[in-house]
Amino acid sequence: MASPPALRRPRRLARRLASGARVRLAEADRLTLAAALLTAATGAVTFLIAATLFRYHSVNHDEAVYLTQAALLLSGQLEIHAGALADAVQPWFFIEDGGRLYPKYNPVPAAMYAVSMALFGEPRVTLAAVAAGNAALVYLLGSTIFERRVGLAAAVCFVASPLALVTSSVFLPYAPTTFLNLLFAVAYLRSVRDRSLPLAGLAGVAIGLAFFARPYTAVLFAAPFILHALVRTVAAVRAVVATREVVAVRDVGSPSLRLPGTVRRHGLTALFGTLFVGVTLAYNLRMTGSPLTFPYEAFAPMDGPGFGERRILGHSEEYTPELALRSNGYALWYLATRWVVAGPLGTLLALAGGGLAARGWLSGRGALGSGGDAQFERTAGVLVAGVAGSVVVGNLFFWGTNNLLATLSDPTDGLVAGFGPFYHFDLLVPLSLFAGVAVVAGGRGLSRLRARLASRVTPGTARAVVAALAVIAVLGGALGAAAAAEAPLDRHASHAEKYETAYAPIETAEFDDDLVFVPTPYGEWLGHPFQALRNEPGLDGPVVYALDRDPVEDFAVIDAYPDREFHRYAYRGEWTPDPTRHVTPKLEPLDVREGSRVGAETTVGVPDRVQRAVVRLETARGDGDAEYGVRDPDGSLTVDWSLTPAGARLAGAPNATAPIDPAGDEVIVTVTLVDPAGSTFTYRQEATVRATDEGTVEAIWPPERSVCRLAVACGSEETYLPDDPDAHAEWVAFETDAEASEAT
Repeated sequence: MASPPALRRPRRLARRLASGARVRLAEADRLTLAAALLTAATGAVTFLIAATLFRYHSVNHDEAVYLTQAALLLSGQLEIHAGALADAVQPWFFIEDGGRLYPKYNPVPAAMYAVSMALFGEPRVTLAAVAAGNAALVYLLGSTIFERRVGLAAAVCFVASPLALVTSSVFLPYAPTTFLNLLFAVAYLRSVRDRSLPLAGLAGVAIGLAFFARPYTAVLFAAPFILHALVRTVAAVRAVVATREVVAVRDVGSPSLRLPGTVRRHGLTALFGTLFVGVTLAYNLRMTGSPLTFPYEAFAPMDGPGFGERRILGHSEEYTPELALRSNGYALWYLATRWVVAGPLGTLLALAGGGLAARGWLSGRGALGSGGDAQFERTAGVLVAGVAGSVVVGNLFFWGTNNLLATLSDPTDGLVAGFGPFYHFDLLVPLSLFAGVAVVAGGRGLSRLRARLASRVTPGTARAVVAALAVIAVLGGALGAAAAAEAPLDRHASHAEKYETAYAPIETAEFDDDLVFVPTPYGEWLGHPFQALRNEPGLDGPVVYALDRDPVEDFAVIDAYPDREFHRYAYRGEWTPDPTRHVTPKLEPLDVREGSRVGAETTVGVPDRVQRAVVRLETARGDGDAEYGVRDPDGSLTVDWSLTPAGARLAGAPNATAPIDPAGDEVIVTVTLVDPAGSTFTYRQEATVRATDEGTVEAIWPPERSVCRLAVACGSEETYLPDDPDAHAEWVAFETDAEASEAT
């Protein structure tokens, strides 16, 4: 039975598309296919690394800033409107201004992440697309300046560099900005070579967006190209003026007013670039109130380029030219020996390729002595080499590189250990291009060697010798590249394991209408260090995360979300950047006990060797306390205490009631066990309480509990974990309960 026409038409279309694809593949040469495969593989590997190694994000907590900003853009917002809760929900590197919170970074990278969030629900797709795009653009740049084999070799060197491999897999702005810079470079050079007005416009849009993303980075990359455009424009204008003077003397009438092509093309590039500069200034005006004040300046006015005192948050330093030379010298050394493809081998290739190119240009030939426009190649190659100079010199004026190096002479300390000198990310472009020149030159050298050997030995022997040398070179490069990438990837793998452990109770929880208080090991910031715990832009998602802070502030958060289920995320241990130091987390349900009186009972375990116990109650803000001793406690000890608007009272103690601050206070109850040798073990609980205008008292329950050896306060290092029997000694028990009632 024949298919109906409605079904035959789609089938015919599919066959035509498949046939066309086969024709295009058959017509494509091996270099084009190799570049396409490299581009696709780069995107796939980047996505794989991002989804596995960085599944909980990295130790650079700026990632959460960009993802939060991307979510804001998707919701049609530029800022979080938090009102009175701004301090309780302030994300890392967000600026608080009258109840609104906005990021210190410009929105272009976040907008790129937002695209894949909107289309696929997964921002890592953008990471893959940007990495693939950078590979393709390096290939096109190398092909434009030299030849396609150089472009392919350069793209391999670029994507195999640990700096590109790691930085492209995380939600940071450096790879996206380099993508825009590369797009500018390719479009600019091809507009010059092909005299293309559309490509000139594309170049302007690309560098304008790069400026909007990271102004200083874009200016450093574009500086050689801007100088080239100015020189060409001035020369073209002078030529026009001279021609018009001759025409005016020779002919009657006015000469043509048509602008020369060079001026029109560079003028269009400048026009679009300047338009985005205007967009950037307008964004500044919208966010900070001044077109010349960037958000990062509003966050930390002394954080920009320049020498002298530099400061951000609590960190400050006298940044001198001497310190700039030292820190950037170390950064460049680490880049050359650890963060380019195959480490020092890749750097040597780049230097060799640069030397070959310079020799060819000085002799009036191309870098590889092949055909083509040697003058264009020389000009374009010098411009790309100029990027290296402008990036190196420009970064001397920015103290950020110094901050990457926690210890200048130690490449395994600080952010540089995991990410490399990422402020110099654009240096990978000239390094990879000239390394590509050296690789192609080496390949040609092997071909010449085979020809020479063929005249002395059999052709088969010549081929075998050359093949062996090629295999050795490829294997050496591959092993060098793997060795260079192994160390930072291993470091990040250790951090991923640490975060996997820390987030375990969060990942197993099912949130619907919940509020979670989170700890503040690095200060009062969300996403620092717990980047995965992010709020939705409206602070109204299935779960809202708030900082666990002062009692008054915690109650303010609870008052803002009275109908949610409350939880406290805490952990046992100390949170440090050390990936080998894990914490044991817990997610504890909370509720608010309210009444005219809240009676509490605490029962603790006591080992046989204990001779006496000291029970004490005090308040964090009040000026009273209560205390009594117990001789020879046996097995367990129960403590009764209570809360009223007048204060906290410890049953059995002769002292008066300890008053509480009505706005919010902490009631601290400790039971200290003392053995005959004088060693102590303290059960400590801290209950957040307040008095209400209705004559009642409220307590957030259960209190924060810890068990401290040889101290009465030990912070999170000895947090009590009721559901983990292996976390404490067998005899340790810590039960507490409270019941609200009306006063009689």
